[in-house]
Amino acid sequence: MVDIAKAIEPRSDQQNYDDYIAGPRTVTVEAVDQDKEGRASIHLIEYPGRPFKPSKTNLRLIAQAWGTESVQWNGRRMTLAGDPTVRFGGQQVGGIRVIALSHIEKAFTANLTTTRGKRAPYKVDVLPTEQPPPIPAFNTLADAHAYYRERQQAGATPHELAAIQAAAPKEADG
Repeated sequence: MVDIAKAIEPRSDQQNYDDYIAGPRTVTVEAVDQDKEGRASIHLIEYPGRPFKPSKTNLRLIAQAWGTESVQWNGRRMTLAGDPTVRFGGQQVGGIRVIALSHIEKAFTANLTTTRGKRAPYKVDVLPTEQPPPIPAFNTLADAHAYYRERQQAGATPHELAAIQAAAPKEADG
């Protein structure tokens, strides 16, 4: 199994919609800072040097769930997904949506402003707080396939499943 995720990553200094075309990714907050204009940058352990710069809608969702003291966000996880319906400047350009957060007791829906005078519901699911188990060493490709199916049925994130694929033996078992 060859994972081409690295090959299709766009060259950029931040996370963007193209990073999520292949599917959602679960990331871990390393730190949060702000620029001179007050725009937040959420630095991610998985993508050093390429922070997530959330829209106000995403930032409001995160703040509603985790509070406004961003230092408490460190170590928490979120699942981000590409949404082709995101609009900017009146045009549909695609963007990133927060779809799940760790450290929340239950899923919630927030009614947030989309455009002037218009609101829409945004649903945020619960992301399990615990980290996935370490990926074992596989002796055969069949072992890797079995473990992949087991973790998939247990609700593993796409990121974890991709890591399992990357750890699988490259040659078919005999």
